Amino acid sequence: MAALLISYGADVNLRCTNERTALHEAAKLGRQDIVKLMLVSGAHPDPQSSYGFTPLALAAQSGHNEIMEMLLQKGANALGQASDSASILLEAASGGNPDCLTLLLEHGADANIPKNSGHLPIHVAADRGHLLALKILVPVTDPVAIKQSGISPVHCAAAGAHPECLELLIQAGFDVNFMLDQRIRKHYDDHRKSALYFAVSNGDLSSVKLLLSAGALPNQDPVNCLQIALRMGSYELISLLLRHGANVNYFCRVNPLHFPSALQYTLKDEVMLRMLLNYGYDTERCFDCPHGNKVHPCYTFEGWTPTVIKDTMVSVQYGFMILRYDAVFCQILFLLLLRGSYGSCPFFY
Repeated sequence: MAALLISYGADVNLRCTNERTALHEAAKLGRQDIVKLMLVSGAHPDPQSSYGFTPLALAAQSGHNEIMEMLLQKGANALGQASDSASILLEAASGGNPDCLTLLLEHGADANIPKNSGHLPIHVAADRGHLLALKILVPVTDPVAIKQSGISPVHCAAAGAHPECLELLIQAGFDVNFMLDQRIRKHYDDHRKSALYFAVSNGDLSSVKLLLSAGALPNQDPVNCLQIALRMGSYELISLLLRHGANVNYFCRVNPLHFPSALQYTLKDEVMLRMLLNYGYDTERCFDCPHGNKVHPCYTFEGWTPTVIKDTMVSVQYGFMILRYDAVFCQILFLLLLRGSYGSCPFFY
C-alpha cells in the first residue's frame, strides 16, 4: 500500500501535527520493509518531531537494532537529543536492547550526557531492570557525572525492585550509601535519601538484604526505615533492619511522643513489640511524661506535607483504648501492653 501511494506521488516527508513523518512511525513499529522503502524513496533520514525525537531515537526506544543500522548508514545523527535533552543512548537504555547501546557507542554516543532531570542512561537502565544494558553502561559512565546528577543508579535499581541490577552495581563498586541530592529529595513527601529506603518501601526483601550486606546504613532518612517496616507489619524486614543496627529508639520528626516512636505500630502485635524490646527499646520513657499534669502544648509540623504527617501518626483501637493521629499520645500509659516487661500493673489514664 505504501509503495502504491508513493507511486502516485505521495510525499514521503509529509509531517503530521506532531511533526512526525512516516519514517518515524515505521521505525517505531520495527517495520524494516517500510523504513527501507521510505529511505529509497527520498525520505529524510533524521527529521525531528515537535518533541525532538528522530526515527533513530524511536527505533532505539523500541530496541530495533537493524533499523538503527539502516538509519545510521543513511546519515542519521547518533548524538541527537530530544527537547528535554534526552540522548538517543538514553532512549536505547530505556528499550534495553544491548545491541542498540553497543551500536550507538560505536558511533560516538556519550553515556555521560544527562537529560534535563539529571538522569543518565545508566539510571534508566537500572530503573527498568535491563541487566545486559546496565553491564554495557557501567564501564562507560563517569562517576563524576553520576555525582553531579544527584542520584545513584543504586537508587534506581532499588526503586524499581531489581535486585539483579542492584547486585551488579554493588559488585562494580557503587556506593550503597550515596544519598539523594536535596534537589531530588524535595520531590518526595518524605524527603527520602537512601537507596535502602526505596527497597524497604517496596517491601523488597532481596534488595534490602543485598544493601545491608553491602554496608547500607539503616538510620539515614528523615522517616526511619524501621518505621516503614513496622507500618508494613513485615516481621522479616523488621528483624533484618534491627540485626543491622536500625535504631529501635528513633523519634519521628512529626511525632508528638515523648517516648521512642516505634511503639505506636505495635499496639496490636505482641510479636513486633517483643522484637522492639529484645533490641533495647527504651520502655522507661513510656512511664515518664515531661508535661506531668500540666496542659499539653500544641504541636506543629513545619515543613512536612499532610501526606507524611498522616502516615506517621496512628489510628488504632485496642480494646476500650482508642487513639487517633490527632490525640496527644503521651496521655496514655501503656502498662497493659508492657506488663510483660514490668509485671502486672493497673491501667491508668
